[in-house]
Amino acid sequence: MPRHYAFGPIPERGGINVVAGDAVIEVARRGGYDIVRPRHPGHPLRVRFAGVPAYEPDPRWVLPGRFVPFAEPRPTTVGSVAEGLQHVYAAPGYVEFERDGQQFRLTAFDGHSPGGLSILFTDATSGVTTYPANRALQVAEPDSGGAVTLDFNRAVNLPCAYTAFATCPLLPAENHLRIAVEAGEKLPHEYAS
Repeated sequence: MPRHYAFGPIPERGGINVVAGDAVIEVARRGGYDIVRPRHPGHPLRVRFAGVPAYEPDPRWVLPGRFVPFAEPRPTTVGSVAEGLQHVYAAPGYVEFERDGQQFRLTAFDGHSPGGLSILFTDATSGVTTYPANRALQVAEPDSGGAVTLDFNRAVNLPCAYTAFATCPLLPAENHLRIAVEAGEKLPHEYAS
């Protein structure tokens, strides 16, 4: 006999997990659309998962930076790896840093931890040794003077690097770095271009 579930309103970027047997089904809201994502522990992608290749950690990719807040957080619309879908995030400001005598500036979104920042970026390795759409870097809350540490060794792939069924956001256009960030996660073994 089929089961029926009733959900209240799901907020943007929110989601609810429903268990059906040994599968988990996520009902979520992305870009104004309701989506359904089944997850099954026996799926071949999960069973054969061989870990994530990454560059060897390198202290030269741990860089000091400075967070510069906007007067008010700016709603920032970015595209998605899912055609026709857009995401809107609040950008509280940008992070500036220097590498090999060059100055860089990256728009930051609110991070996963309170006061923290999340930065989506691409660089000269994107589509070569790293996932082409972007990688993400979480940054701890700036100190009272705006100082932050950018540890690019901790740059990670988003879910879209592993499955065509993800709705990952794309980066703001200004977040493409002209240098090769040879740090953090590389193209997953499962990635098929």
